Amino acid sequence: MSSRFELANAIRVLAMDAVQAANSGHPGAPMGLADVAEVLWRDFLKHDPSDPSWPNRDRFVLSNGHGSMLLYALLHLTGYDVSIQDLKDFRQLHSKTAGHPEFNECPGVETTTGPLGQGFAMAVGMALAEQKLAAEFNTPEIEPVDHRTWVIAGDGCLMEGISHEAASLAGTLKLDKLICIYDDNGISIDGAVDAWFSEDVPARFEAYGWRVVRNVDGHDADEIAVALRTAADSDGRPTLVCCKTTIGFGSPNKKGTASVHGAALGAEEIALTKAELGWTAAEWEMPPAIAEAWNQQEAGARQHAQWRELMASYQAAHPQQAAEFSRRMSGTLPPDWHQEIDALAQASHNAPADIETRKASQTCLGAVAAGIPELFGGSADLTGSNNTRWKDASDDQYLSYGVREFGMTAMSNGIQLHGGIRPFTGTFLIFMEYARNAVRLAALMRLPNIFVYTHDSVAVGEDGPTHQPVEQTANLRMTPNLSVWRPCDMVESAVAWKAAVASRETPTALIFTRQKTQAQTRDQAAFDSVHRGGYVLRDGGGSPQAILIATGSEVGLAMQAAELLEAEGINARVVSMPCVEVFEAQDAGYRESVLPSHIRARIAVEAGYPDPWYKWVGIDGAVVGIDRFGLSGPGAAVLAELGMTAEAVVQATRRVLSNQEPQQV
Repeated sequence: MSSRFELANAIRVLAMDAVQAANSGHPGAPMGLADVAEVLWRDFLKHDPSDPSWPNRDRFVLSNGHGSMLLYALLHLTGYDVSIQDLKDFRQLHSKTAGHPEFNECPGVETTTGPLGQGFAMAVGMALAEQKLAAEFNTPEIEPVDHRTWVIAGDGCLMEGISHEAASLAGTLKLDKLICIYDDNGISIDGAVDAWFSEDVPARFEAYGWRVVRNVDGHDADEIAVALRTAADSDGRPTLVCCKTTIGFGSPNKKGTASVHGAALGAEEIALTKAELGWTAAEWEMPPAIAEAWNQQEAGARQHAQWRELMASYQAAHPQQAAEFSRRMSGTLPPDWHQEIDALAQASHNAPADIETRKASQTCLGAVAAGIPELFGGSADLTGSNNTRWKDASDDQYLSYGVREFGMTAMSNGIQLHGGIRPFTGTFLIFMEYARNAVRLAALMRLPNIFVYTHDSVAVGEDGPTHQPVEQTANLRMTPNLSVWRPCDMVESAVAWKAAVASRETPTALIFTRQKTQAQTRDQAAFDSVHRGGYVLRDGGGSPQAILIATGSEVGLAMQAAELLEAEGINARVVSMPCVEVFEAQDAGYRESVLPSHIRARIAVEAGYPDPWYKWVGIDGAVVGIDRFGLSGPGAAVLAELGMTAEAVVQATRRVLSNQEPQQV
């Protein structure tokens, strides 16, 4: 029978060889964490390699994702669909085994990690989802939701500010099924971390309200097992297990140094390391006894079968709850979930009224929540300003995240990844910048998260340029696989919310105003086309000389300008484009019907950075926007000072028309 040390060495050897084959990667962390991972994955982790999406599996997150070969080696050894060829193809084009773990590309990878600290924060979100689902569905007799979230994090993860945000909230929320293993190896890219990371990490987590297991020898399997057993025995708090490890363990000349962090060891050092470890098998060969000891397919299938039996009992005793649980975990929405939001859009179409779109959003939230019981939202200490808590929301449906924009957004990604709950978050648009990388990860992972951003322009006014977004909407629109909706009134807000909730693989940023906007009157064709992202709101007789394209509060500005132009004998079409990405996805015929190619006189109007709009107005058009920071003063005065007026739109239209050459249509 193979010793635990030999089993751990299997990870070390696979990591060394894969990084060497790629001549790229990070072998040090997998080599240092091999003993910890062996104990965790063979003795504690509840998982089924034949079904990586089993709802009651433990979640495992490798937050220090640069050590991805640790995870790939574990998946291969325990029996997931990750072959030895996949390991040989490490970091190659279209391989399952990407440089950093990528969600939906490799079975068993719970989340994309790599940007340090975010894996930790997403694990907090996963643990929160488990806690909420357990509270809703478990009964004293039967617990269909009973699993842990395990996360490994290194020094880099815990240096990142997001770890402070997420760990603090995890302690406050008493997420007792969350266990973080701290890989305390004292090395980062620049070398020994003592000079720049000298805080008392265990004391810090104790101050957050965590239980801390200190001073675990990360290379002693018995010590590791005792520590993890303690962590798994809940005392009502999340647990940090501090494992002291040696980066690059086994390498005679590079262990304990930064040189083994992010580069291949080299053939000579690998040979010396294998000799040091007593590993005699040929390259890429796994001794049968070691392979057999590692394989978890039978044990996983047995645990999974036990849960299925439990679910059968649960279904017999609580059929409605069981059906609801299954629906939620499948990600399927209730069949009639959109009835109230559709009714709200129709009612607002019939009786338009001026409204702050942030308040329109709040009304829409209530309509959506009526059809989706799993809706769960929160705000980064701006609930009353974001209007993210709907009228009938219970404390179980809403969370005040505190001033933690980045942590909140990454946690919501973790909630979405866990399944069973549909999260959304809220903050000011300007503070999207704090959360930017988590928004990017949502788009990268194709998570249909919903991000609510209010106070969307310099119209915020007196708070001044620090709080007045200018470039943020353009920033979001440049993100691949992200839909950005900036509605102008209640109708567009309702359509935007419906689109966000219906999305399955694309996150949505919903951008709303603090100030009232002008409600628009639409004919039936326009109303029916709002969901297409861009549509003709005003045609002015059907033979337009110019097209005004606008979003959000500036739709009202464009409508005012069109009336002024009409008085001068200039016929201007107004196109409302609440979502550029959705409009762009429409068929060419529809796009041409809204923006006829023969009309080159186009003016885009948005109180934000102008450059992205030139895609739609072309070199012959103009953009009435803002390419500088804002000013402190009343919102209307700031808008006027920065040229966001109907008269400015009129002047831009005249200028564009005067430069047009006569054309035949």
